[in-house]
Amino acid sequence: MVVEILSAVAVAGGAWLAASLRVVKQYERGLVFRFGRVRPAIREPGLALLVPIADRLQKVNMQIVTMPIPAQDGITRDNVTVRVDAVVYFKVIDPVLAAVNVQDYRSAVGQVAQTSLRSIIGKSDLDDLLSNRERLNEGLELMIDSPALDWGIHIDRVEIKDVALPESMKRSMSRQAEAERERRARVISADGELQASHKLSQAAATMADTPAALQLRLLETVVQVSAEKNSTLVLPFPVELLRFLDANTPKREAPSGDTAANGQVAPAPREPGDVGQVS
Repeated sequence: MVVEILSAVAVAGGAWLAASLRVVKQYERGLVFRFGRVRPAIREPGLALLVPIADRLQKVNMQIVTMPIPAQDGITRDNVTVRVDAVVYFKVIDPVLAAVNVQDYRSAVGQVAQTSLRSIIGKSDLDDLLSNRERLNEGLELMIDSPALDWGIHIDRVEIKDVALPESMKRSMSRQAEAERERRARVISADGELQASHKLSQAAATMADTPAALQLRLLETVVQVSAEKNSTLVLPFPVELLRFLDANTPKREAPSGDTAANGQVAPAPREPGDVGQVS
């Protein structure tokens, strides 16, 4: 009889112990609701002892949650239609607020993130969305973090993943980029010609002071051209040498005879016996 009573007590004690013990994992925190009221003491990881029937344990995950924001269509401040998606990283910092103040904090953070993303698209230019994302990420993080603090949620970071543009806008941007590259190429070419003209001007001034330098440059040009094994050689001839030869060449004398007023030489008088003369 005594053995049966002890066995019944042992079974009852084991059932009570099994009903009152809970395991809280390392990345979780436990909230105890006693008759529907949350206890201020948060159960740390390990074994948690509860009062059967009176207590109910709710576990809250404290890990960082990665939540993708669905792509949102919007119009930028400079009237360009874009489609932007992002990702939010957040975690629970106050389990009591996360369990009591909001019914589903994941869904709440997702809705706030979508609304904030639409708002940030309307306040930004297309150039900011494409090249200045760090500042937009910070502004988006502040917009989401403000209401999330009342829910015991901390927004760790927000990043804009992709900005999708219409095909017509992509073609326009491609043409603009091509025109910009052509403009830069022309400016660089003109700048190179300007620098070359300055160098040529300096070289011309140097050669003017030293005439022998021009002859040396001429010989160097001849050597460069002849090295290509060409059959035709174009050799520039100095004009000064032509003038020297013209000045030192004796001129041919004009034939004798009177010169008419119009610049023609008059014919010599014929003798009486010449043919064709009338006697």
